[in-house]
Amino acid sequence: MAETYQEGSGAGADFDLSQFYQIFFEEAGENLDQMEQMLLDLDLSAANDEELNGIFRCAHSIKGGSATFGFSDVAELTHQMESLLDRLRRHELQPIPQMVDVLLESADASRSLLARHQAGGQGEAVSTASLVRRISDLAAGLVPDASAPVAPPPAVAPAPAPAVQAAAPATPAPAAPAVPGQKRQLQIQVGPLERVAQADALKELFRDIPGLGTISDLECAQPNTRLFAVETTSTDDDLLDLFAFHVAKEQVQIRDAAAAAGASQAAESGDAVAATADSGEAYGFFHEAPGAPHAEATPAASAPVQAPKPAAAAVAVKAGEPKAAMQAQMESTTIRVDVKKVDQLINLVGELVITQAMLAQNSRGLDSGAYQQLLAGLADLDRNTRDLQESVMSIRMIPMSIVFSRFPRMLRDLANKLGKKVDLVTLGEATELDKGLVEKITDPLTHLVRNSCDHGIEMPADRLAKGKPEHGTITLSASHQGGSIVIEVRDDGRGLSREKILGKARERGLDVSDQMSDTDVWQLIFAPGFSTAEEVTDVSGRGVGMDVVKRNIAALNGSVEIDSAEGYGMRVSVRLPLTLAIMDGMSVGVGDEVYILPLSSVVESFQVNADDVSTVAQGSQLVKVRDEYMPVIALEKIFQVPRFDLNKSSNIMVVVEADGSRVALLVDELLGQHQVVVKNLESNYRKVPNVSGATILGDGTVALILDTGALVRRARH
Repeated sequence: MAETYQEGSGAGADFDLSQFYQIFFEEAGENLDQMEQMLLDLDLSAANDEELNGIFRCAHSIKGGSATFGFSDVAELTHQMESLLDRLRRHELQPIPQMVDVLLESADASRSLLARHQAGGQGEAVSTASLVRRISDLAAGLVPDASAPVAPPPAVAPAPAPAVQAAAPATPAPAAPAVPGQKRQLQIQVGPLERVAQADALKELFRDIPGLGTISDLECAQPNTRLFAVETTSTDDDLLDLFAFHVAKEQVQIRDAAAAAGASQAAESGDAVAATADSGEAYGFFHEAPGAPHAEATPAASAPVQAPKPAAAAVAVKAGEPKAAMQAQMESTTIRVDVKKVDQLINLVGELVITQAMLAQNSRGLDSGAYQQLLAGLADLDRNTRDLQESVMSIRMIPMSIVFSRFPRMLRDLANKLGKKVDLVTLGEATELDKGLVEKITDPLTHLVRNSCDHGIEMPADRLAKGKPEHGTITLSASHQGGSIVIEVRDDGRGLSREKILGKARERGLDVSDQMSDTDVWQLIFAPGFSTAEEVTDVSGRGVGMDVVKRNIAALNGSVEIDSAEGYGMRVSVRLPLTLAIMDGMSVGVGDEVYILPLSSVVESFQVNADDVSTVAQGSQLVKVRDEYMPVIALEKIFQVPRFDLNKSSNIMVVVEADGSRVALLVDELLGQHQVVVKNLESNYRKVPNVSGATILGDGTVALILDTGALVRRARH
């Protein structure tokens, strides 16, 4: 992508900002997500100033960045959004549902436009003319449907005048708006800063960007603060957007040079603090600490300001730790890291785990007396390797709130489309899951939530007729259970109809009976092409989905369970391993081969006599375990393991469970339990039936990790 700094910068076109694109796109995406969430949470009947200011700040940040990078289409759309939001936060308009709708649609359009810019301008641009027109109408006080003026908000008592208004004549006015091509004389104050040298980067901007203007140092009495005299044709917003690459916007205060001189004279007469405390449009540390959200003062939102005593202010500055500077330090506790770097680190730690296992295995025969120091060092290496492995894995763990956050908007749109009233409840958002799993589980969960809304939740009139509340409830929850994470999608809708499912199954020629348990009947909906929808819509009813959901979750070594009560609701439980990179396994031996079973699938193991195994039709074998018959799978036959010791035979069975069914695996010996580093077999070789991955053992040999779900399905058929 080779676009350069062209539009909205007030500077020359020779400075290439493409190096900052990725940071901008990530921050813009975060702002759009935050805006969407705040719009969905907005209480239209009692919207407070902080909520509206927060939404406004998101739009303002995106507009400023888009203008800086020359993305004029995004800048224009977000500018229109900003205008509507500005009237709302000034209480000149009452928020109505149509405003939320158009702002949400505009956020979607901004996402599409930004994605197109990120892809280098490929694809057709989204048309925003209709959105701009609707926003303009709403900002003008017109409801699109009726073209009638929007009712003014309830009478709000005017905020009391600030206590320092009497000193207004001495207040340094904000910098005058830029007239294109006209030079302005400004005074720019930056600080307080952790390192005063940070501000030198601003001087480099003026040196590197032709046409930006001139900058020179002024004497500044404030500690950790720099003062500059600037001559430029750029607007305040453009300057702030440029400065934001080096210092926080809240640390920058831009004032007209002449007005600043007047303020300086006022300061000498003892009124400086009162003069600066109410400079509404200036960005500075007088109002807020860096890192705090910047809410531009408005007539309706202004609050009484008590002028601090000059002596007290001087003491705070001399202490060397003003609150603003402390918060600026807190901001730098996180860094952005490319996921590829994290994956590379995890791979290296995996290799370290394998190397440590090799050293441990090779040291087992050493004399503990002669090699005491070496063995103690290896024990420390074992402990430190495990701690390092857990720490590195935790970097990839992200909270389920990242997944859950996309559903409020989707559910709102779907419920409106279907004419239903639905509340979404989320529980366990702080529960963490591996990032790779989060990306893969999102689509199956989306389908389950859509199913609950479409098939589960009834129409409002039907719910009232059944004595239910008009609003249906869909609950998303996540929790840790052992070495797994369980995600549940619950609804209080109509539930599954046993008769309807059995009827559809018979129509499709499936082998079913009225004596089937509820659990078995519910499993029928996972059959390919199975649907009980009365009619096909663009939401559901084509019979594509539930089978895909189960297949995708099975591919993640997970399982799906359904519980339902007709008329009361339905629950779908998805159980997944916490991570796909490292797992607890049981190693078993067959001949000279070693196989790994996921420990989460192992139920029990026991020694078996040949008489306990029964052979049935087509050579299949069954074993009776506590009055329950289960299929027997001989791994020796499945993987065609060569047998060099003809006198030895498999006489140990390991019972594994998957998809609610159990099978007994026939093996030669149990070798032990340990953590294994999972290597993807498909990306390094190809897909192998009944195998989910591979690992490297302590002696350097490769062992296959068995797909217990595939083995269970094989036994069924």
